[in-house]
Amino acid sequence: MESHGFYMTNPWDTMIILLALAIAFFALALSFGYYISAPKHQGPVTDHFDGQRFINPGNIKAKGLGDALKWMMGRKRGEWKEKKDVAYGEKPVARVDQGIRITFINHSTFLIQVDGLNIITDPVWSNRTSPMEWAGPKRMRPPGIRLEELPKIDVMLLSHNHWDHLDIKTVKKIHSVHHPKIVTPLGVKAFLEQEGVLGAEDIDWWQEEVINNSMIIQSVPAHHFSGRGMFDRDATLWCGYVIKRTGGNIYFVGDTGYDSGTFKKIGERCAPMEVALVPIGAFRPQWFMSPIHCSPEEAVKIHRDIKTKTSIATHFGTFPLADDGETEPVDELKKAIQKYGIEATSFLVLREGVPHDL
Repeated sequence: MESHGFYMTNPWDTMIILLALAIAFFALALSFGYYISAPKHQGPVTDHFDGQRFINPGNIKAKGLGDALKWMMGRKRGEWKEKKDVAYGEKPVARVDQGIRITFINHSTFLIQVDGLNIITDPVWSNRTSPMEWAGPKRMRPPGIRLEELPKIDVMLLSHNHWDHLDIKTVKKIHSVHHPKIVTPLGVKAFLEQEGVLGAEDIDWWQEEVINNSMIIQSVPAHHFSGRGMFDRDATLWCGYVIKRTGGNIYFVGDTGYDSGTFKKIGERCAPMEVALVPIGAFRPQWFMSPIHCSPEEAVKIHRDIKTKTSIATHFGTFPLADDGETEPVDELKKAIQKYGIEATSFLVLREGVPHDL
């Protein structure tokens, strides 16, 4: 039978075709999710690893799929404006022998120049924090420094394997040019090796990696989760790092929710803290994000808990990962600093690409 020039098929045939398409799409999604998943850590059971998955201190868990769908269905996104014409910062100096120089590049990427060494944290230069170049959180401003103008990188610190912290394209470029010592949480080394990046050193919470006679990198706990695909949730570790040195320690907090006991313990065990790089963004809605991302007010609490002389804000202003707007993390940080009576000069918000000397 024909109607308006179209052939009317049997309704059962249509249903079968739609079902087949749905099954094919589901199978394709599963295959892609498996393909991008990272290798799983294999090791002995500990107080934060049950043999299959890693666990936060206090067994605080990230929200599950049901809550994620609830969030996505009711999102109220803050305003962001893309800035394509922002100038890059000047090329960094080759070395800093006296004091500490810290340059905020973007998101959680910092160049730390101290004691004649150049250290980079969670380097991300890609335009999206996603397995796809056409979808996922988009870069809203250029990095503060051109990748090709980095000085010789001696140490790379990777806090965990999420796409906005482990940008494998950037890691490969830095590795091929600079051949730095790479320090990773348990399980991440295997992923790097799978990608052809050799020589990383996995360490567990509280373990240390000796850099030279005057510097040690120590992994410390964080409240977060891990996974790059659909089949590797919490299968590798996440962490922060303390750069231990005689002139005062430097703490890269990484990605974390807030827990007073955890940070007071880090502050006690890793004193004295000269400077801490503390995340302030991707915190809304707080009912969903709080187990894995601290709010600006909680960032101030971390500052107090670890008793650092200076804190520097991270994890804001580059990628719209949650519902907070572009300026909201910094605006809320200013309110929290005033609320808790913190000196404004002790918790800094740096401009991308502009070096700051301590």
